[in-house]
Amino acid sequence: MRTLFVLLLFCHFASAVKHSLKYFLTATSGLPNFPEFVGAAVVNDVQLGYCDSNIKTAEPKQDWMRKFIQDDPQHLEWYALKCLGNQQVFRANIEGLKQRLNQTGGVHILQRMNGCEWDDETGEVQGFNQYGYDGEDFISLDLQTLTWIAPKPQAFITKLRWDTEKSRLDYNKNYYIYKCPDWLKKYVHYGKSFLQRRELPSVSLLQKTPSSPVTCHATGFYPDRAMMFWRKDGEEFHEDVEHGEILPNHDGTFQMSVDLNLSSVTPEDWRRFDCVFHLSGVEDDIVTRLDKAEIRTNWGSTSGFTPGSVVGVTVGLLLLSAGITGLLMWRRNNNGFHPAN
Repeated sequence: MRTLFVLLLFCHFASAVKHSLKYFLTATSGLPNFPEFVGAAVVNDVQLGYCDSNIKTAEPKQDWMRKFIQDDPQHLEWYALKCLGNQQVFRANIEGLKQRLNQTGGVHILQRMNGCEWDDETGEVQGFNQYGYDGEDFISLDLQTLTWIAPKPQAFITKLRWDTEKSRLDYNKNYYIYKCPDWLKKYVHYGKSFLQRRELPSVSLLQKTPSSPVTCHATGFYPDRAMMFWRKDGEEFHEDVEHGEILPNHDGTFQMSVDLNLSSVTPEDWRRFDCVFHLSGVEDDIVTRLDKAEIRTNWGSTSGFTPGSVVGVTVGLLLLSAGITGLLMWRRNNNGFHPAN
């Protein structure tokens, strides 16, 4: 088991040399009190820019990005023009899709995630350009063959038309293989001190009811290359353990949790368990001993903390600050949004 743990850590360290630049664009129809078009630029899962149809311009979101704009003012102008242009294109596309699919009402969402990944150790570059409609994959670009892939029959007409647009395909290839990585390298250079920092989290033990699993919750860490697990007598413990996903916080840091079901554990054996948090690039782990006196509950404590409330509030703040993330990450852990070679 220890060997497996070391291998997993090696994988996390190996991934540290990869950087990504992603653009998330969303057009909505029938959604009140929300912009018709929203765009966000993200580097290494950190939002660096934002625009929408209400503010009608592009805004940098990081101090180091503002410095970049000061040194290259035309860069912000390019983003502002792209935001306006994509707003018009996406509005036309979503209306066209509604007509083709005979959709006369309701809420509809057209999304695109495009960008590139760059490995600063090997120099390998990958590009991707993918669309989703109403929460499902719709069409994606294969940069190897310069053709579009339509996973759904409704997208086949779009594929046939876009496959004939050779100048657009050539532009896409040049952009995702050359221009996008060049910009990504510049962003990483300007944001080096921020993007390569290490922040340790605060770790808490939480429990909803006396019979609920005990949640070990870590929040405020950066980057998102982290591991968290329960141990028993110093050895990693897997039985009755459930791992949660790494989630973003509104301030650019991350949170995660791991649950331990203690229904079959006697109170005398609680002291044999502890929770371990490991952050890639940091030598010392954060170890939290399972102690009933340290558990924050909502039945016998004034803290009122529960895992659900912590996650819910944080994600809500993220949506308010970014205005985009919750709508865009559809099927991220399944089939959607995987870079194309």
